[in-house]
Amino acid sequence: MSDDTTQPPAPALLPSGTHSGGIPQASTSKFGGFFRSLAETAKVSRAQTVKGQAARGLTARGQTAREPAPRLEQFKLTAADKQRRAAMVRTRGRIVMATFVFASMFAVVGVRVTWVTVINPVEAKMARMKMPRLAEEVLPPIEETLISGQRAMIVDRTGQPLAMSRPTRSVFADPAAIGDAAEAVRRLKTVLPRLDETRAVKRLSDRSKRFVYLERQITPDEEARINNLGIPSVDFRPTQQRHYPMGRVAAHVLGGVDIDEGGQAGVELAFDKEIRERRDPLRLSLDIRVQNVVREELLAAKDAFRAIGAAGIVMDVNTGEVLAMVSLPDFDANDRVLPVSDEKRFNRAITGNYEPGSTFKLQTLSMALDTGAAHLWDSFDAANDIHIGRFTISDFEGKHRSLTFPEVLAYSSNLGAARIARLVGGERQRAWLKNMGMFNRVGIELREAARPQVHSVANWGEAVNLTVGFGHGISVTPMHVVAGTAAIANGGVRMKPTILMTDPLDPPEGIRIMKTSTSDAMKRLMRLVVTSGFGKKAEVAGYYPGGKTGTAEKNSRQGGYKRHANVSAFMSVFPMHAPRYAVYMMLDEPHGTAATGGYATAGWVAAPAAGKVIGRIGPILGLLPEIKEKAAIDQALAIPMHPPRGLVPGPIRIIESRPDPNVSTPRTSGPPNGQNGGQPRAAPIPARIPARTEPAETQRRTQNETVRDFSVPTVVARASSRAAGGGQPVVAISTAVTIAPH
Repeated sequence: MSDDTTQPPAPALLPSGTHSGGIPQASTSKFGGFFRSLAETAKVSRAQTVKGQAARGLTARGQTAREPAPRLEQFKLTAADKQRRAAMVRTRGRIVMATFVFASMFAVVGVRVTWVTVINPVEAKMARMKMPRLAEEVLPPIEETLISGQRAMIVDRTGQPLAMSRPTRSVFADPAAIGDAAEAVRRLKTVLPRLDETRAVKRLSDRSKRFVYLERQITPDEEARINNLGIPSVDFRPTQQRHYPMGRVAAHVLGGVDIDEGGQAGVELAFDKEIRERRDPLRLSLDIRVQNVVREELLAAKDAFRAIGAAGIVMDVNTGEVLAMVSLPDFDANDRVLPVSDEKRFNRAITGNYEPGSTFKLQTLSMALDTGAAHLWDSFDAANDIHIGRFTISDFEGKHRSLTFPEVLAYSSNLGAARIARLVGGERQRAWLKNMGMFNRVGIELREAARPQVHSVANWGEAVNLTVGFGHGISVTPMHVVAGTAAIANGGVRMKPTILMTDPLDPPEGIRIMKTSTSDAMKRLMRLVVTSGFGKKAEVAGYYPGGKTGTAEKNSRQGGYKRHANVSAFMSVFPMHAPRYAVYMMLDEPHGTAATGGYATAGWVAAPAAGKVIGRIGPILGLLPEIKEKAAIDQALAIPMHPPRGLVPGPIRIIESRPDPNVSTPRTSGPPNGQNGGQPRAAPIPARIPARTEPAETQRRTQNETVRDFSVPTVVARASSRAAGGGQPVVAISTAVTIAPH
């Protein structure tokens, strides 16, 4: 079939009487049958041709067959369809309208934001003009906002809250109007399970009373639920609850309060009236960071050596401020159920009296040097025991030979200390210890401070004189030992320990009790104990600590001493070239371990703990390790065990620098000079030493050698006379060591 050949369309249906060619149907009737048969034959032939091409996938022209053209169909719309279409039209219109509204709103907001931030920003002064008047004033700190009758907050020296009162509610009732007491208590028990039912019924049954507490410190939810019970005469009143955020830390220092918010122990008792009346916080000398370090290290040592108790103290040797005071075992200050007499509330630092042991040798050697009873290079017999009646004095692991004055302290010789005490004599010994405050309470503000146990004058014989020389025959608190050692280290001025923070611009006054040269020599000897003696385990690089070990047997209640029950302590001061802080660590009845070779003496159990404390609190207190000047500091603090040939103590040189405008004239106390047995009485001199004193550097010639001299330490003191005008001179006192020619 040709490509141009097309099949004629089927004849259309025309009106009756007409033909497709316009010929009347009547005239073509004779040809109708012929044309119909011809059309049917052509239709069948075409259908067969299309079917064959479709089977081959081709059209008549050899191309791929196309889809048949869509046919126009007619649909009939019902009334429901029309309603649906109308609803869709309305919805579409509403969506368009909503879109337009939201777009307009966002456009307005965008324009406004652009206006106030970019085009015309709001000025700060406009905001201040619209600020409420209350916000313009300086608001008081939260810690200073107290309600009437509320106890003041207690904070440490850095402002860290240690104790605060929180408002609470208490429930009470009138027994005369309660009605059925048992029924009322039964209903209250449903809200307060902790309520003591028997006790509450008994109290409510007493009709003679018009006010009884049923429960203290209830929660707001409990108050609302009790109120909903509708019990007659049951009411509420505002109260306070004392809270201690640090818990066990500083528990012995703070003490606690009773159920009525009354001071019960510690600072809460000592300053009870002041805390009730003052509005601002009571600031203590404690540094809670130092307190926590001491407690951690003390607790670790106590557990490691299975001690029954422990005590630790850190004190500023120049002001007497107590930065840390720890006693173990301790308690949670928030626990008010614990009875006051419990062992955990016993403060070993200021209440417990112990024989100080060898830590007291610092006092013995100081009094000997200061009174001239002994000299730095004297030797003492430590080979032969001392027998007094039925008692024998001997050394623990002694050298069994004569010991020099420095060796007596470094090797902690009881024999050497006893012989030095004998040279001093009982009368001067008592006078010295009395001036040191060893016969009275230590003077700290806490009421728990105990009085030492000392012999009377009549009983202060030779035996007491010798045994007190090495720390036996007298019982004092650890705070006594710390205060006495601080006086030796700070230049010879006894400071009163205090738990309150002092004013840096008005340092407290102290009493001079020894020569500065004595203090200088003792600082070298204390450093010798750590570098070459029994205190080596307390060494901390860069902090140059000095100190003294002390191990004493505990007294027995039946008399005498307990066997294998010791008190091991280490008394240290750092840094020795410019003393700032005293650190005392004590373990009560420690036990040796394999690491210590079975020993439980102070050098093994207490000295390491003191060294760890020094290494941790030094940076906290602003003291960084001094490494660059190590050689010079070591040389300045060095003192040999034996006097080399030609080595003699040099003279005390006083170097006056420019007047210090920060130092004011002190008040003098006591009789005028010359009215005290012919000896001038020293005025109270504040032991005020800068945080970091730069040693004076002088050039001095010894034979043909120039020596750089670092004074040890520089002590800043106030002049005792008002005659010096134009400010008070800063006095630097040091002891030099010179090489005498052979």
